[in-house]
Amino acid sequence: MAKPALGRGLSALLGGRPVLTAPPAAAAPGGRAAPSAEGSPAAETGETVRRVPLDRIRPCPLQPRKDFSEEALRELADSIRQQGIVQPLIVRERGGFFELIAGERRWRAAQLLSLLEVPVIVREADDRAVLELALIENLQRENLNPIEEAQGFAQLAEQFQLTQEEISARVGKSRAAVANALRLLKLPPSVQNFLRDGRLSAGHAKAILALADAAQQQLVAERIVKEGLNVRQTEGLVAKFSRRRAGKIPAPETAAPLGDPHVADLEARLREVLATRVKLNYAHGKGTVEISFFSDEELQRILQLLGVNCG
Repeated sequence: MAKPALGRGLSALLGGRPVLTAPPAAAAPGGRAAPSAEGSPAAETGETVRRVPLDRIRPCPLQPRKDFSEEALRELADSIRQQGIVQPLIVRERGGFFELIAGERRWRAAQLLSLLEVPVIVREADDRAVLELALIENLQRENLNPIEEAQGFAQLAEQFQLTQEEISARVGKSRAAVANALRLLKLPPSVQNFLRDGRLSAGHAKAILALADAAQQQLVAERIVKEGLNVRQTEGLVAKFSRRRAGKIPAPETAAPLGDPHVADLEARLREVLATRVKLNYAHGKGTVEISFFSDEELQRILQLLGVNCG
C-alpha cells in the first residue's frame, strides 16, 4: 500500500526538486570555500539559495527529533564529502543568526567535516509553522522514534491549541494514529526510554497501555525486553495481568500458533486502529471479532473510534 502524502509535504517545505550545489567548502584545496551558490534560484519556487557561514546557524529548540545516530551522521558526512550538500538547509533569521527549520542532520554532518559555509534557503515562519514543517520532514523520512513523534504532536496540541483532527490534517496522519501516539506519553519514563532506543515497538506499547497500573506496565515492558516477546505474546501477557490484578508475573508463555496469515493481517490492522487486543475468529465466511477493553475509559475510547455516540 502506498504511503500517503504528509500534510503539505516536502515539496512545500523544501521548494520542489533538490537543488544541486557546489561541493562543500572543506572539500576545496587549502581549506578555501567552494564557489558560492549565492543567487541560485530554488527549483520551481523562485527562492534564492544562499551560502552562509556554518557558525551562524543554530539548531531549533522546536526540533522534535532529539536522537541522532552517530553512525548515520558519519555516513552522511562521507556522502557530503563526495557530492556536496545536495539539498539546501531551510532556516529563518533569528537575532543575527539563522535558526534551522529543516536539515539538522545535514548541519551536524557539515560540522563533522568542519565546513566553512553551507547552502540555505531563508524562510519566514512562526513557531507553529516551524514545528509543523519539522514534523513533516522527519515523518516523511521516518526519522522520529515513537516518543519523539508523540511529543511533537503533544506540543502542537498544548502550545498551539490544535485539536487531534487539526494535527492529523497538518501532518498527514489519521486521527487514530495521532491519538494512539499521544497515549504513549502516559507510559512510565522507563518504558518510554525502551521505545526511544527501539527495544519496544509502538505495537508493544499499545498493548501495555491496556494496563492501568504504571508498575505493571514497567514489569511487562521489562519482561518483553528480556524475553524478546512479540506483540501477540505481549497481548496475552497483558491479558493475564489484567485478569489477576495481583502484580505477579505469570509463567513465560510460548508463541501463539500461526494461523491463516490473512486473518493475522486483519487482526494486526484492527489492533493498529483500536490500540487494544483484538481476536478475529473466522471460518468459511463466518466468525466473530473480540475487542478487549480493561476500563470504562478504554471502552469509551474504542466506541468513539467506531463512531458510536456514547451520549
